[in-house]
Amino acid sequence: MKPETKQTIYKNTKITYTDQGKGTAVVLLHGFLENQTMWSAFVPEFSKKYRVITIDLLGHGQTECLGYVHSMEDQADMVHHVLHDLKIRKAVLIGHSMGGYIALAFAELYPDAMKGLVLLNSTSRADSDERKINRDRAIIAVKQNYSAFVRMSIANLFSEDNRERLAEEIEKVKLEALKTPLQGIVAALEGMKIRKDREVILHFAPYPIQLILGKKDGVLIYEDNLEQIQGTQVKPTTFPDGHMSHIENEKQLKKVLGDFLKNI
Repeated sequence: MKPETKQTIYKNTKITYTDQGKGTAVVLLHGFLENQTMWSAFVPEFSKKYRVITIDLLGHGQTECLGYVHSMEDQADMVHHVLHDLKIRKAVLIGHSMGGYIALAFAELYPDAMKGLVLLNSTSRADSDERKINRDRAIIAVKQNYSAFVRMSIANLFSEDNRERLAEEIEKVKLEALKTPLQGIVAALEGMKIRKDREVILHFAPYPIQLILGKKDGVLIYEDNLEQIQGTQVKPTTFPDGHMSHIENEKQLKKVLGDFLKNI
């Protein structure tokens, strides 16, 4: 059964989300070019034990754009607004890629609302200079040829070994991504480009944190990502594949997330 989508208004902008189950609140935040449907394999299982909230982030899915730059702080404030609406005081945040950047911004802005944090194929570090240049190139590319940019971006998120095996799933992800408006894509790229480094949270947060990485992630350099948790209490998990662990390693990920939530 598909969870019923609900809506709220934040700064005159329509926000779409789902809210299912009872218990500890678990907020699932999708990544760039994704929307809340990325969690459709996870919600039915986790909502049996927890209160699971999925949100279409600004400029993605059925949530409108707020402006021409969606900073990670803007997104975090919007997530906080949704939780406030639902009278949720504390939650576990699980963020995929850009969703992880937003979860970290939320953790910085609303530390008392945090019960736990999972960074899924994500990082606490800011963009390198090279990465910022690539974001600018991506903005030019998507304005020039929207469809080609989206299709190419999605294919690159999967490890090469999986592109044939998961061809059908990849096509579905592309079709969802093509629903993202141009303004939403550009605003997210601009927002990710200016995000700050939040590695300090990994060192001092008083709640449990898990980092889940793909060994062959084409977006994040695996070794650099492991480096950020040295000397911390953060629990690392490594999968052998790419950036899309929720599809490439779905079964194993369900177990890892289930174990994490059980211990909170």
